[in-house]
Parts: sequence; structure tokens; C-alpha cells
Amino acid sequence: MSGGGTAMILAAGRGERMRPLTDSTPKPLLKVRGKPLIEWHTDALARGGFTRLVINTDWLGAQITSHFDARPPENRRSMLSISYSHEGLDFGSALETAGGIARALPLLDDVFWVLAGDVFVPGFEFTQAVFERFAASGKLVHLWLVPNPPHNPRGDFGLDENGLALNLPATSTLPRLTFSTIALYRKAFFDSLPAGNPHGLKAPLAPLLRRAMDNQQVSAELYTQAWTDVGTPARLDELNQTPTAGPNP
Repeated sequence: MSGGGTAMILAAGRGERMRPLTDSTPKPLLKVRGKPLIEWHTDALARGGFTRLVINTDWLGAQITSHFDARPPENRRSMLSISYSHEGLDFGSALETAGGIARALPLLDDVFWVLAGDVFVPGFEFTQAVFERFAASGKLVHLWLVPNPPHNPRGDFGLDENGLALNLPATSTLPRLTFSTIALYRKAFFDSLPAGNPHGLKAPLAPLLRRAMDNQQVSAELYTQAWTDVGTPARLDELNQTPTAGPNP
């Protein structure tokens, strides 16, 4: 693949905390302010020129493919070239974050975006300039970190003054921030996993990130605009009662 680069939206989760809403609807298709969560991402990626997309699926994954197949030709989202990694169909269940990304690597460029389909971040801009800066940096990963929300008060990773993400020990008193799920990756970051994950190995992402941080291979920056992990019905209700300050749908 060539051009502006690819992106992956993680959409394979069951959404247990969102039940009963997710008993019949995959979480990325739940609506925030009249639009499915995943479409806030696809629209933002398209605005930035990233129109080649991979979506992984498991729970109710057929609804996600049907949703995009049903888009009318005049809809700008029809410009998206979407490929799917059907973890549920291929292996019977989701492969966790790193396992799922590794499975999709043959569909992605050497450098690519990843974000979760169940976060709401209406003002985030996927720009070519940021993409190219990371591609030239030599780092394996670049993360966007956010101030800790109430449901994650201890945060995930540190951030130093030079823009490096830090794997802080449990005893550290240095401040931590929360991983937004938005990141740029290089394929080499996943070299410890089988190429293309042909056997469906389930692998979490955090251990890989922490190891790369220890080797100073992960850069990061703080994102202070609106961001929500839409993990519960209460958070979804709160978003739908609050007007957006982000780009227009």
C-alpha cells in the first residue's frame, strides 16, 4: 500500500459493562449525538486523508460490516476503503489488543494509526504532518495520553519532559496519565508476535508497550481536549446530554 497511510479501529470487544445495550448492538455502533461512535472516527480519519481502514470484529461483527456496506454512494464515508479482520469468524473469539493488531498487520502499512472504536474524541485531528513526523522519528510507537478520568485515577504511563512515555514502577510517586487508545505504530513493534498471527494467539498490548518504553522506543504527548472512554451506559447518557464542541458530523 502507498499514499497517506492506513488506520485500524479496534471493534472486537464484547462491551460487558455496556450491557444490556450491547446485547443486541456492538459498542462501536452505539450512537453519540445521533451518530455511531465508530463514525466519529471514520469521519475524522477521512478529513485527515487516511481513507484506507482496517476494522477488527468479533461480537456481532456482521452488524459492523453491514453498517458500512449500507452507506449510500453520496455519503462521504463511501470514500473509505475498508478491510476487515474477522477474529470471531476465524478463531471463535477476540484476540485481545496486540493479538488483534498482529492479526491485521498484513492489511496495514509499515506505519499506521490505531484507536479503539468505543472512545469519543470529537476534536482529534489525524493529520499527515503528525503521521510523517512519527514516521521520521525512528520510534516504534507514539501515544496520545489524557488526564486521568474518574474511573482510572492512577493512570497508565508517565511522560517525561522530552516526550518519552515512561513505564513507571508501582512504587513511583511520579504522575501517570491515561492512554487514550490513540496511537501511531510501526510494524516492527509487533515483531515478538507471529507474523500475521495465523494461529490466533491472544496477546495484551500493555506488556509490549512497557517493554518498548524501557528501551526508550515510545514517544507520547498530552491531549487535553474532550475524550471519553464510553464504557458504561451512564457515560453514554452523559455524552448524549452534552452538546459537542468538536467538528460537525
